[in-house]
Amino acid sequence: MGMITESKFHVLAVDDSLFDRKMIERLLQKSSCQVTTVDSGSKALEFLGLRESNDPNAVETHQEVEINLIITDYCMPGMTGYDLLKKVKESSAFKSIPVVIMSSENVPARISRCLEEGAEEFFLKPVKLADVTKLKPHMMKTKLKKEGEKPSEEENATLKPVIEILPLHQELESEQHESSTLSSNKRKAMEEVISTGRSRPKYNDITTSV
Repeated sequence: MGMITESKFHVLAVDDSLFDRKMIERLLQKSSCQVTTVDSGSKALEFLGLRESNDPNAVETHQEVEINLIITDYCMPGMTGYDLLKKVKESSAFKSIPVVIMSSENVPARISRCLEEGAEEFFLKPVKLADVTKLKPHMMKTKLKKEGEKPSEEENATLKPVIEILPLHQELESEQHESSTLSSNKRKAMEEVISTGRSRPKYNDITTSV
């Protein structure tokens, strides 16, 4: 299991065959995906936190793991891929995770049933690299949806300047008001000087222009 990085999609691969698990893991890693593999549907549910565990911390830890896609084999002992698909789609927390079914048998009725239940794709084994490239648009939806639920840093950044600008705007208005008041007072003072000048005796050949 590789280290979690923000740039990678995280895929949960479910298959009871060790050979098939290794093959799908290798293909996904070539597509720059982080891969977690389990060998049964019940272990996949435990990893997602959809099944009760004896360890009280297990569910809490697993629920914090971001999964962008689940790819599962159809024919598995105990819980089939179809059963796992139904459990995931019934969960309010994980129903938005894309689920892809794999099978070595081409049974049209089985394929239709899985697609009707909410599977994004149905691949016939052996899975090829060309099949894996079809998964990226499905995984991208989960990334975009998750990012859309939180306010972006850019949105938060645009809110702060508005709060900071308002006091500055009020301060400018106050300065403009003081400036206009001073100008008005100066104008009145000049008018008073002029009016008093007019009341004084006029001298010959002296004219005061206003």
